[in-house]
Amino acid sequence: MNDANLNGTPLPAFDRIRAGEVEATIRELLQRNRGEVATLESQPHPTFENTVVPLEQLSHRLSRTWSPISHLNGVLNSDELRASYNACLPLLSNYWTDLAQSEPLYRAYRAIAANEADGLDPAQRRVIERALEDFRLAGVGLPQARKERYKAVVQELAQLGAKFEENVLDAMNAWTRHVTDAAQLAGINPVIVAQARARAAEKGVEGWVFALEQPTYVAVLTDADSAELRRDFYEAWTTRASEVGPSAGKFDNTEVMAKILALRHEAARLLDFPNYAAYALATRMAPSNEAVFEFLRRLARVAKPAAQREFAELEQFAGRQLNAWDVGYYAEKLQAKLFSITQEELRPYFPLPRVLEGLFAVAEKLFGVKIVEHPGVPLYHSDARFFEIVDAAGKVRAGFYLDACARPKKRAGAWMDDCVGRKDIGSDTTIPVAYLVCNFLPSGDGKPALLTHDDVVTMFHEFGHGLHHMLTRIGYPSIAGINGVSWDAVELPSQFLENFAWRPEVLTTMARHFETGAPLPAHSQAQLLGSRTFQAGLATVRQLEFSLFDFRLHAEYDPARGARLFEILAEVRAEVGVFALPEWNRFPHNFGHIFAGGYAAGYYSYKWAEVLAADAFAAFEEHGVFDRQIAQRFLDSILSQGGSRKALDAFVDFRGRPPDVNALLRQQGLTQ
Repeated sequence: MNDANLNGTPLPAFDRIRAGEVEATIRELLQRNRGEVATLESQPHPTFENTVVPLEQLSHRLSRTWSPISHLNGVLNSDELRASYNACLPLLSNYWTDLAQSEPLYRAYRAIAANEADGLDPAQRRVIERALEDFRLAGVGLPQARKERYKAVVQELAQLGAKFEENVLDAMNAWTRHVTDAAQLAGINPVIVAQARARAAEKGVEGWVFALEQPTYVAVLTDADSAELRRDFYEAWTTRASEVGPSAGKFDNTEVMAKILALRHEAARLLDFPNYAAYALATRMAPSNEAVFEFLRRLARVAKPAAQREFAELEQFAGRQLNAWDVGYYAEKLQAKLFSITQEELRPYFPLPRVLEGLFAVAEKLFGVKIVEHPGVPLYHSDARFFEIVDAAGKVRAGFYLDACARPKKRAGAWMDDCVGRKDIGSDTTIPVAYLVCNFLPSGDGKPALLTHDDVVTMFHEFGHGLHHMLTRIGYPSIAGINGVSWDAVELPSQFLENFAWRPEVLTTMARHFETGAPLPAHSQAQLLGSRTFQAGLATVRQLEFSLFDFRLHAEYDPARGARLFEILAEVRAEVGVFALPEWNRFPHNFGHIFAGGYAAGYYSYKWAEVLAADAFAAFEEHGVFDRQIAQRFLDSILSQGGSRKALDAFVDFRGRPPDVNALLRQQGLTQ
């Protein structure tokens, strides 16, 4: 599947990937890997070089083969590819579990740790340390029957996670809203309206047909003057994959969620953890369930009073009691009144090409790299583009695919994923390659894609993840880039880079009108910067609601009582929420982060890492946001280290002390 290459690193030949061949390719590679693993398991005198290095290479080979398949399933979904993808999940799950439960390999790693301790460098010791953790957390020491049950549980969880995501995508793709009254279009971005008109023409109907794509949903909820239209979109979005709403029962995730929570709890108990939350924290910065709850509730004690004041101000401004589908609309109107600026008014000043120029200039100033487009690389869709990262010596250090805009059959949201991980073992070297995926409003009428400032922040966020993956200097794949990083620290680079989207030094050169090239007027820039903490309390309690709901689900699960999804959600909303939501809101049914996206018992990581990011950025504010010495320290201590150091040690090395939560409260204007 690989023909094209980047500085000797093969890239996926997407045009040669056939859905019908995927399963056979993965089966063949797994069989080959298993044979090589068996040879390593029988190694009479295991050493780092003859055992660990070959296993690193085997895992790297499998990951880079599976990566483009998984990526296409998320961004170019089809029935045939989905079937092949799902057929491979149990095969991969069984392989990784068998590897992690291999007693011969576990003994080999323990022997290497004991016999070669003085001869290993810090990165090699960390590879061993993390591997031994993985062995233990996969139940290597369990009796055989418990091992087999754990393996079956992990396999079923992989399949259920995929099913959850499919249901959400299918529910989103199944819904449209047909509009025949032009009055209902008032306030909506003309590009979205034009797309709806074109969709209606394709369907042979009069008027406009709107789809439930993420940028359309956001635009309608914040800008549409029609309360009826806002309500319809809100209901369709918040009831996706549930037993109520427009697609009631058709793509229902109710049982999927119940099974996922039950199986996660069972997996944790098989490994002698009291609950899945405790199991999840075994490799994270947070020391205990109690520490996570106290952290979240400390933030809530500060944020909820602010959120209550903000919501009262919003209802006073609206002159009436607000429904959930009114909040975003009136918040945008209030922001326009207070700051004389709206997200839609900002779009002309943030054309995607200009945003990328500004983003890449930030990376160049901070880290001394240049980012250039490489047009000759095979792509999987006309929306996608490929870029190289080149260092000061002119050497290609990394590459990434950018897929920026929404389209049908593409998963909602924004994310960075690993295409090729860095590997530098002897003469065997590959450079890192990433996927950066967003869902911005596509271009129209010959115009470039025009972003809101919220979109700009998202772009900086995902590129921060990308830099973490691509600027790593660690050569062992299991701890290179984001691999091996504590999950509650993995958002540090992404949230750190967001800060630059709010800096006048960046906005002055980046924000330019797509037609005239005129800069964003100084007063508009000042108003935008002043709006950063607008409704920070409401934004914070929303994240705390998600975090507490997630963590309580996993920390308090009791098989005798079941999932208790809505019981816990109601209690969390009573604790931190500030306005009522309709009883038919089914947000858990499409909460992909925790049911399909790797954030189970980990959504708190966004706030946890936000503290790290705010405190890290404060160091830049103290010395100058483009201070090369500070940037080099950040690169050396955090970005380049991957998982080769514990996250707290890396942060302290950069900051000179542990993180301070007050840095975040100050940044968000929530200090008491």
